[in-house]
Order: sequence, then structure tokens, then C-alpha cells
Amino acid sequence: MKTVLAILGLGLALSLGSAYAQTAQQGKMASCNKEAGEKALKGDERKAFMKDCLSAKPAGAAEGDKKTAQQGKMTSCNKEAGDKALKGADRKAFMKSCLSNKG
Repeated sequence: MKTVLAILGLGLALSLGSAYAQTAQQGKMASCNKEAGEKALKGDERKAFMKDCLSAKPAGAAEGDKKTAQQGKMTSCNKEAGDKALKGADRKAFMKSCLSNKG
């Protein structure tokens, strides 16, 4: 019985995840389509606009491939731990302390 419930739960989780992805893509398609309509684009112009619009990164990713603040902090802390040749529990403690520091 537990196995059946686990399988049903996993199936539900997977279906919700894919439904969200479809919804995000559908929302992007709708907004690009609306914008193309407002600009009264037709034919090849509309096709080119839709291609660019749909392939554009989300607004939050406008910075390109720049690292987030947390990724930058992780990189610098990791480098510092490597420079100090820390291993095992010492490295873990250092990383915890370094990553929890503000700024």
C-alpha cells in the first residue's frame, strides 16, 4: 500500500512540474504574441520577432551569465579554502563560516 501511494505521489509531483513548465512557456508565447500584435507585425517580420522574443532570457536573467552573489561568495570561499589547503572537518567549518559572513 505504501508503495502504491509513493508511486502516485511521485507521478503527481512529476505532472505538476511539467504543467508548470508548460504554463511558463505558454505565458511567454502569449506575451510575445500580444506584443507582435500590438506592433502590427506580419509575415517574416512577425516570424523573426517571435523567434527573438521566445528565445530571450527571462527578465531576471538580463544580466547574462554573471554569477549571483551567492555563487560568487561560494567561489571565493572555495578558492580561499584551497589556498589554505584545508581538508575534511576544517574545510567544512571554514566554508560554513565564510559563506555565512555578510558582504
